[in-house]
Amino acid sequence: MSQRVLVLGAGSIGVFIGGHLAAAGMEVIFVGRQRVLDDIAEHGLCLTDLDGGATEVSADRFGLALEPDEPELADLVLITVKSADTAEAARAVAGRLRPGTPVVSLQNGIGNASLIREILPTTIVLAGMVMFNVVHRGRGRFHRASEGGVAIQDDPVVDRFADRFRAAGLPLRRHRDLRPVQWAKLLLNLNNPINALSGRPLREELAERDYRRCLALAQAEALAVMNTARIRPAQLTPVPPELMVHLLRVPDGVFRRVFGRVLAIDPLARSSMADDLALGRRTEIAWLCGEIVRLGEMVGQPTPVNRRLTELIRIAESGDGRRFTGSRLLAELTGAASAVQG
Repeated sequence: MSQRVLVLGAGSIGVFIGGHLAAAGMEVIFVGRQRVLDDIAEHGLCLTDLDGGATEVSADRFGLALEPDEPELADLVLITVKSADTAEAARAVAGRLRPGTPVVSLQNGIGNASLIREILPTTIVLAGMVMFNVVHRGRGRFHRASEGGVAIQDDPVVDRFADRFRAAGLPLRRHRDLRPVQWAKLLLNLNNPINALSGRPLREELAERDYRRCLALAQAEALAVMNTARIRPAQLTPVPPELMVHLLRVPDGVFRRVFGRVLAIDPLARSSMADDLALGRRTEIAWLCGEIVRLGEMVGQPTPVNRRLTELIRIAESGDGRRFTGSRLLAELTGAASAVQG
């Protein structure tokens, strides 16, 4: 019997995940913006990845809607909207889902699942995390541009759909406590504002030492406040987060030799934050660097680097199109840190 999946947020991640589930035989309904829905309605889906895989899904294999249609028929709900839109997405199906329906947040940030749980108390809300980047190339083409899988908070309800994800080529990595994974992914996502401000593709940005030094500053500050708050992030890279901070600072040639896999990214891939700025949309800076700033306030520890990154992105959101070289951005961040220390 086919399972119906309601994807709230037909962006790059939502369409890539939902498209693969549709190809594996699930009944998928995408809810999203008109621009994306029109694209995939006309062209269907072509889902590709770094490993050379390609999956074609014709438009008659999935449904499209601007608003949730008959959510009471859903066997699974995936919430993939930007964090700022979480409450709105959850309220759109509040009181309309069957009790016990699994709802999975596949979003950046730490607290989205808790917010959804407050709005949808009769459902089973699970935190999830997508570890890879997806590029929307237009004409129904969505490309997985970096390595990684899908992590999920473990619960018996996952047994209902785990086999379908595996068949779709998206095996779920189940964690008794997903919070260490969420904090670790947040550390990696602190590169999002740096990439957005650079105006460069991810691979080019990460290949330049000054940009990596900016990321090292942001991560070191984040790890310091996490340590004070007794938060232990998981290890998602070949080396622990604390060591990664030091390795980000090594010369470019050494970094390429030791961490060539880190640069195994599609040449055109950019962070989702860079895409948001390009499209004039709100970014998720409040759920990335802002999360570190709030944690620092809770434990009484200054976070000038992440605060300055937040300020610079807010300026960019207002329409300021300046792009920062690595040295200029590094000066901005070191200056902010020095002002607090002084």
